[in-house]
Amino acid sequence: MNKKELFEQVSDMEEQIGQLYQQLGDLKQQLRDILEENHRLEMENHHLRKRMDNEESNDQKDANQAETDMTVGEGYDNLARLYEEGFHICNVHFGSPRQDGDCLFCLLFLNKTK
Repeated sequence: MNKKELFEQVSDMEEQIGQLYQQLGDLKQQLRDILEENHRLEMENHHLRKRMDNEESNDQKDANQAETDMTVGEGYDNLARLYEEGFHICNVHFGSPRQDGDCLFCLLFLNKTK
């Protein structure tokens, strides 16, 4: 191998190293872009989850408020009417006719909803 061939071989290797270095720089930039986008999406996801949790808790509060507002109403009147007509309104014997007078479960239920 003469000196000229050796010099050309070293020059080719230097050129290849330069190209690899350029590719490495490009990959590094793409990785940086991906990491930034991932971080941005994680933050957006975090904010959206927080917002959804707040909305769910507000919905739950509204449902609880509506539930407490409707403790005595049309449904209670219907159950009391059914009980007076001689039917069970308790969860044990619901809808079956009362035969032995008053039912303690039904009375407890009626007193609890007042």
